Amino acid sequence: MYINERLFREFLQIHEILWVGINFSKAKFTRTGFNFSQDIMQHYFHEWNMLILNDQKKYDIRMSFRKPVMQYDLSTITKLNKSVKVNDLLTRFISAKNVMTDDQIREYVETLSLPKSLPFALTFVVESFDTSVKTASIWVVITKTESQEVILCEKFLKTPAGLGTRNYWARTFYNVFYDIQSNAFLRWENMVKPTS
Repeated sequence: MYINERLFREFLQIHEILWVGINFSKAKFTRTGFNFSQDIMQHYFHEWNMLILNDQKKYDIRMSFRKPVMQYDLSTITKLNKSVKVNDLLTRFISAKNVMTDDQIREYVETLSLPKSLPFALTFVVESFDTSVKTASIWVVITKTESQEVILCEKFLKTPAGLGTRNYWARTFYNVFYDIQSNAFLRWENMVKPTS
């Protein structure tokens, strides 16, 4: 994981966060379980993003990130997701070459023109949905919008659950929010506390 301690302390003082969506542009999915057409895959990208907005009590950004005010602007991520080609997305198996480092994630996210309506933006960058090991690999990324600088990125590995493709993998996003709310956010806060 990566954290910019100075900027994360600044982030802790702000009461608002901008949700920019779930980014699938760098993802790899195992072909088994996702052998869908381009249109169906795009439908799932849209549905997973809409779940976060339509059920904010369940996918609770405000509670997880301790921000009473949450705005959203999915415009950049929607364009990126629409550019994903199924042939590039699907693979027989997830191998080491498909695993990204925090440096690679930072470099990638810092090239994106994210909305700047609030000082800090939150996005999830999906690295992989792997049906063979029943695991989603999801990067949580917070950026300072003015400078486009990543201030935090951490990879979470979560297990899906539920019925149907949409709900089965949506559970992994719920699990990430729950982990942040109950554990990770406090850990991040402790990492940036000044030492006496």
